[in-house]
Amino acid sequence: MATATTHGARDHARAQHGTRTETMPVVPASDWPAAVPGTPVWAETVAGGNYTHRVLARGTELRLTDLAGDACAHLLLYVDGRPWERLNIADTVKVQWNAYLGADRLLLSDQGRVLASVVADGSGRHDALCGTSTLVRNTERYGDGSPQSPSPAGRELLKLAAAKNGLGPRDLPSSLSFFQGVEVRADGALDFTGSVGPGASVTLRAEQDLTVLIANVPHPLDPRPGYVCTPLEVLAWRARPTAPGDQLWGATPEGRRAFLNTLDFLTARGLA
Repeated sequence: MATATTHGARDHARAQHGTRTETMPVVPASDWPAAVPGTPVWAETVAGGNYTHRVLARGTELRLTDLAGDACAHLLLYVDGRPWERLNIADTVKVQWNAYLGADRLLLSDQGRVLASVVADGSGRHDALCGTSTLVRNTERYGDGSPQSPSPAGRELLKLAAAKNGLGPRDLPSSLSFFQGVEVRADGALDFTGSVGPGASVTLRAEQDLTVLIANVPHPLDPRPGYVCTPLEVLAWRARPTAPGDQLWGATPEGRRAFLNTLDFLTARGLA
């Protein structure tokens, strides 16, 4: 179909209506072909070297899936409407006495409140220590790290996602990485452990209204010389937040305190 004229370009664009590609958002999310546990609100497959973002309501569950075994989801969380309260990796690790995050762990802000909880983990290969890749580092490794290049850096993509939510570069803290693991040796050195293979997933539950930013790029410690990153599936559905009496609420004294801090804050504002 000729696209040299405006009419030709329009006809070509309209002819794509209804086309499904390997990596794309599905709108509305209810058109997602596979069943999910609740009413879907977000359905997207993110290509390697790309990013996505969404605002999710409190109680929403978000499942990330490494479809082919080489995805790496670099995640940032912000309280929607109060972006100064955001994911704090240092406090997340310190308060829970554990740098290896998985099922039943909490993602905390620097206010001592819960942003999200990890309700299921089929990977076990995550990283709370290294953050994402940078423009300088990717330029040194691959020849370019700009967002439009064949090897975009995670921080550059997160800048774009942030800008679409009214945030700037100074609003980007260190991110959490899913599906590509790192372990700390006895001497303090970091070992890259990679992924467990295709099909692994991790499910998070939003414990406040959240702005979610995700960049799907290679982990900065990935030793392979090429820029290797495969599609990431992102699915979210309506559910309910963790409540008193739920097993996760009282799993640890530190977690219980974080949930109480969150409930106290939300109750004072008529949000819980």
